[in-house]
Amino acid sequence: MLALPLAVVAQAPADDLPRTPAEYLARMDTDGDGLISLREYLDHGLRAFDAMDRDGDGILAGAELPFAEAAPVSRVQRERALARMFARMDRDGDGMLTLQELTAPPR
Repeated sequence: MLALPLAVVAQAPADDLPRTPAEYLARMDTDGDGLISLREYLDHGLRAFDAMDRDGDGILAGAELPFAEAAPVSRVQRERALARMFARMDRDGDGMLTLQELTAPPR
């Protein structure tokens, strides 16, 4: 089963969610090379953040968050968290994610 970040699920209509891991990769793969670079991964991951940041201040807080009681999070914090996740998924350390790396259980 492909696990999507909560923010992606919260923002996307059910018919717009990727149906297969390959479709998930294709949505991130903006240059069409079949691999996900860190920049592609960050751009994809930050789209949901930017959509949720209604006031455009670079911080998700209060009603912008899926759970109002959640601690505020900045765009910089989210980008750093995504970069750490990318590094954990990049098992061969080549700076690119394959379909297998993208869909493997986290380590």
